[in-house]
Amino acid sequence: MTEAAPMALALEEARAAGARGEVPVGAVVTDAAGRILARAGNEVEARHDPSAHAEMLALRAAAAARGAKWLADATLWVTLEPCPMCAQAISFFRVRRVVFGAYDPKGGGVEHGARVLAAPSCHHVPEVVGGMRESEAAALLRAFFQARR
Repeated sequence: MTEAAPMALALEEARAAGARGEVPVGAVVTDAAGRILARAGNEVEARHDPSAHAEMLALRAAAAARGAKWLADATLWVTLEPCPMCAQAISFFRVRRVVFGAYDPKGGGVEHGARVLAAPSCHHVPEVVGGMRESEAAALLRAFFQARR
């Protein structure tokens, strides 16, 4: 699997979430060999659960599939910069690497806002790569919110 393939799957998850009326964010977790451990899209509305972000669902599913609480060799691919809640979960799951698409100056928690992973209290800091397929991920979000205005 190429580096771009997991992000393409995350974008598929985002599109599916948007079609369900959820904010179009998708996430995929891969292991060190690039095998998919889990994938998810936002389910906040469907579950009536503000913590049902794509990242949270994918990380929980990956850990459950492994029967382990840590994902130390895993990469999380997500279409939007993780919020502070998801950034903290990424640290707690001990994810090795995070690759995200669109930056989120308003609600992000990695490169913007709380910058959770840069805080001295952060126990585990993954490698972070932002901007992968940024324009495509941002366009999904813009179109979703424009349709609701």
